[in-house]
Amino acid sequence: MMSFVRRVLASTTKGLCSTPQISIKLPNLQLPICNYHSIPNNLLHKLIKEPNSRIKIILDSEENSTLNSFGFSWNALLAALNSSSTSKANLALEWRLENLLKHNERNQELYTELMSLCGETRNLELAMRIFMAMESVGLKPTSDNFNSLISVSLSVRNELTALSLFEIMGRSEDYKPNAKTYNPFISMYAKLGNVKVMQSWASAKRAAGFPADLQSYESLISGCVKAKSLDIAEKYYEEMVSSGFIPNVHILEKMVDGFCEQKDLGRTRDFLLYMIDNGWAISSHIADRLSGLYSVLGKIEGIEDLLQILTASNGSPEVLSRVYCAIISMHARADRLDDMEYAVGRMLKQGISFKSADDVKIVIRSYFKRAAYDRLELFLEHIKGSYQFTKSTCDLLVTGYHEAGLSDKLDMLLKELNLCGSS
Repeated sequence: MMSFVRRVLASTTKGLCSTPQISIKLPNLQLPICNYHSIPNNLLHKLIKEPNSRIKIILDSEENSTLNSFGFSWNALLAALNSSSTSKANLALEWRLENLLKHNERNQELYTELMSLCGETRNLELAMRIFMAMESVGLKPTSDNFNSLISVSLSVRNELTALSLFEIMGRSEDYKPNAKTYNPFISMYAKLGNVKVMQSWASAKRAAGFPADLQSYESLISGCVKAKSLDIAEKYYEEMVSSGFIPNVHILEKMVDGFCEQKDLGRTRDFLLYMIDNGWAISSHIADRLSGLYSVLGKIEGIEDLLQILTASNGSPEVLSRVYCAIISMHARADRLDDMEYAVGRMLKQGISFKSADDVKIVIRSYFKRAAYDRLELFLEHIKGSYQFTKSTCDLLVTGYHEAGLSDKLDMLLKELNLCGSS
């Protein structure tokens, strides 16, 4: 069986460079949550600053100190490094494999984890090398090893390899498909919005004796919402809850997305109350979608009602800020300057500040439109202690005052309020 696996991987590897691949971010089955605080800053700084040719040399120098220290996380290091340079992250993965082989490491989980990390950099070829390298140290593959390799294959849309691996698992006795094997397939087709194939994999999972888990439901609901099949998404949601699963934030957000896409105010509000009644936190994304729906439909009363509901349920300042800013923006766009100022004052009195430069710029443009420069100065004075002015905000002020022929007043204003570095 292993010789057949090697032939499959070898034939697929040859086609990696010539086969067009589309990257899709999949949930990692093995990867724990990363904590950047577990990475020594000096090591990360070195790896980012130094050229690619120095990456393995730096890791060699840290092998017996930093890399083996308590609390060090390879997962966190690779995640942080990958956000800066994928090529350096891949070099670090290669070094890690070489190091495992140099020490004849026989901890199966380390190889499984390393293959999973290849999904972060979408390096299928390296994941295959890791898989085949295990045999050189006398390790037999497990279902988890195959699952990791399937997940990496699907992250680069190499469905042929993923399906070949799945078929190999099905014919084996030692590494049969398990509950986790099906989830990457369900997730991939969910991200593509291909409900039919997504459901086929979910049905195959059930037929194999593995009931849907929370990750499966998350993919199924997300896929249905993406495909604008909200009725099917609702059925999966009801099935999930009746099975005893508590929805996570992502599932709740997707359900709200679906209701908002249909512009169904009644059901959206009912779902909000349902979430609050169950004690589930309302995320900023949900607050944005609900506020956005009311704004698009011009329902200022609806946003006010939303604000009261969230305030009464002890919504977080971040969430309340999103709703307040939606109210402010509605008044600003409708050129209701008095109502806009009242909404701003009400928000600031609650100790809630602006979080987005775009929201501040909407208010500033409203003042410029009405040539209300004195009122603009008062607004800037009120928010200067709670809002960090961005370059784009300052650029807007500069442009507006120059167009109004008030450059001297602008210079004085910037100095008085200590804004934008008095630029």
